[in-house]
Amino acid sequence: MKLLRYGEPGQEKPGLLDATGKIRDLSGVVSDLSGETLGTESFARIKAIDPETLPLVEGSPRLGVPIGVVPKFLGIGLNYRDHAEETGMPIPDAPIVFCKASSCVSGATDPVLAPEGFERMDYEVELAVVIGSRAKNVGLDEALDYVAGYCIGNDISERRVQRGGPGEWIKAKSHDSFGPLGPWLVTTDEIPDPQNLALTLDLNGERMQTGNTSTMIFGVAELVSYISKYMTLVSGDVITTGTPPGVGMARKPRVFLKPGDEMVLTVAGLGEQNLTVVADE
Repeated sequence: MKLLRYGEPGQEKPGLLDATGKIRDLSGVVSDLSGETLGTESFARIKAIDPETLPLVEGSPRLGVPIGVVPKFLGIGLNYRDHAEETGMPIPDAPIVFCKASSCVSGATDPVLAPEGFERMDYEVELAVVIGSRAKNVGLDEALDYVAGYCIGNDISERRVQRGGPGEWIKAKSHDSFGPLGPWLVTTDEIPDPQNLALTLDLNGERMQTGNTSTMIFGVAELVSYISKYMTLVSGDVITTGTPPGVGMARKPRVFLKPGDEMVLTVAGLGEQNLTVVADE
């Protein structure tokens, strides 16, 4: 299933994308796509419904963040070998886990805000994992059972702040709109192998990033299992799993985001993000 939330910010309703690409209203079935709604039983109930019996949503409404509540937003640093190499950093022996404030999430077509003084804003196309049920000390073999689904993530950073000293990553990565997710949450039955997905990012029509999740150092199952040993993962938690090479900071000359720039991000099977950078006034 391709689940989504549509409507103006703060007024989103749950929905799903039917086989013809039309949006169907799910608000009569679930109140939102958050918490227990992301669990196995809820998904089974939704999947059993004939989409054609659900109200058709007219027009082309805004698609918001596909998860109603994101309790924790976790990122993984340097999780593609070629990306680590392009930054001059050593290949990590264990996952590098950092936090983004959950208030940074935004939809797949919402504007990316460029605050005054942020002059080294960078992009990162990533596979985002959404947790469906409580995971604590889970084993590698069962880790994917705790995943609700996947979506596209864009881990936007202000590199000047990120490289400013220890503990600065969360400030560099948490400004409003620095965590676009979506357009949809695609359930795991449609993505049987998360380690074989192509990723791309175009900036102003030029291909900047090309990669495949098969080259991740630590796969999705390993990340979920590893993180669950240090903190309990709960429904709605998001893990962005790292980015392939081609980030702006590592290019020669460097390329940083500025107002007016347009980004198009894809992950196979997960749709497309279309983002425009605007000044944050």
